[in-house]
Amino acid sequence: MDHDAGDRGLTDAELTELALGADPEAPLDADAVPMGVYLAQSPGLLPEWYMPVGVARPVTGWKVPVVLAVVATFVVLEALGLCGAYGHIVIG
Repeated sequence: MDHDAGDRGLTDAELTELALGADPEAPLDADAVPMGVYLAQSPGLLPEWYMPVGVARPVTGWKVPVVLAVVATFVVLEALGLCGAYGHIVIG
C-alpha cells in the first residue's frame, strides 16, 4: 500500500478506485494498528499536536493568594454594583 497517496493530491474518485481494487484477503502489514487502539490514542476531539493535553501541577507560593485576592476584588466590586473590568471603577 502506498502510504503517501493522500499527499500526492489524489481525488476522492481515485482513492475510491484504489480502495475497491484492493485485495480484501491480503495480509495486514506488520505495523498495522487496530482502529480501536488508534482512536483510543487521542482521547480528545483535537489531535495532540494541535492542542496538547494540559498537565496539572501543584501551585504553591505567592501565586495562590494573589489570584484569590484579584478574584475576590472583582467579586466584591460586582456585588457593590461597580464595574472594574476596564481599569476604571464606574457605577453601573
